[in-house]
Amino acid sequence: MTGTFSSDGSTGRPLGPSRSPGRGASREFPFDPVTSSRSAFTETDAAGAPRPAATALSDAARDVVDNRSSADAAGLVRPADPPVPAPRDGDAGDATAATHLAAFASHLRYERALSPHTVRAYVGDVGSLLGHLRGPDLPEDAPLELDALDLAGLRAWLAGERARGASRTTLARRAAAARTFTAWAARTRRAPTDAGARLASPRAHRRLPEVLRADQAAAALAAAASGAAEGDPVALRDHLLLELLYATGVRVSELCGLDVDDVDDGRRTLRVLGKGAKERTVVFGAPAAAALDTWRREGRPALAVPSSPPALLLGARGGRLDPRIARRVVHDAAGAVPGAPDIAPHGLRHSAATHLLEGGADLRSVQELLGHASPATTQLYTHVSAERLRAIHDTAHPRA
Repeated sequence: MTGTFSSDGSTGRPLGPSRSPGRGASREFPFDPVTSSRSAFTETDAAGAPRPAATALSDAARDVVDNRSSADAAGLVRPADPPVPAPRDGDAGDATAATHLAAFASHLRYERALSPHTVRAYVGDVGSLLGHLRGPDLPEDAPLELDALDLAGLRAWLAGERARGASRTTLARRAAAARTFTAWAARTRRAPTDAGARLASPRAHRRLPEVLRADQAAAALAAAASGAAEGDPVALRDHLLLELLYATGVRVSELCGLDVDDVDDGRRTLRVLGKGAKERTVVFGAPAAAALDTWRREGRPALAVPSSPPALLLGARGGRLDPRIARRVVHDAAGAVPGAPDIAPHGLRHSAATHLLEGGADLRSVQELLGHASPATTQLYTHVSAERLRAIHDTAHPRA
């Protein structure tokens, strides 16, 4: 929002809220806010004595001051942010569990920009929590007050979930969803306090993912390349799919969301839109570049129809490739390699990260490639490498 400055060249502050003009002089802000002193905000009277900044206004500004307070008109006092209004009766006091859930889902989707899968999981978890809070006697369409939501109730809910067989990983996610919900409810004044601020999560068991060995990944890609050599457009697409998944480590949803314009051939990079609408750039090598060139010349034009989107990968009917088809392609490719584990597209992502670390890549670079928000997530692959190193030591060292 740009404020209104007086037109007579005075040095008074803007008459309304404005963005900082930044370093250097501006056409409408006739002093450098970095190099100029505070005296730029003052004038002197006939005797040379400085006058307060509030009286150093232009004539046009004084006309405004006559009808408003001088400090407010000159912009010398920034108005306080309006207080967050308490929810109206229809917003929270008479809200049902479904109303709370709908508002919470909107918060996750539009304010937090979480992925649809995360929104669905969190809403399901909070729905279970509100069902526990409501109890068996209260009808589903009855107003649900969140005042009774406290730490003891949250722990009782998690204990009930554990008794019903929920795993530690599921309990950790539900505790995270509950903390997010209670913080949002307290901030929007749907609840008097943040009951989940002191709720601890059970430590989830980190199971090491199944990955392909480097020779198994090479065999799967070689089999896909031999199938693509026949020129079938679907085989060309499947070959490119495997090459890009393994070369870049992208998620299958990110790969299927790529458009043709997201490819930079000169730098051999892809522009990927990941979780939370975060954009990052990933690189790929020469084999993937060759498969990409062949697909765009021979495969994609054969599958494209007039109604096709600008997607990089197309389905058999010309639409954007469905992630379920990509999963089937990866399963089939891994199943064709003797001794290879049955992996999904995420298994190729795990394999790419593991092989990078085994090849000497640093953890920070792998984190950037995979799009992890925290290096703690990427450290999982260092454990994979350590396990493989231990297995090699046990079989190869004479004193293992």
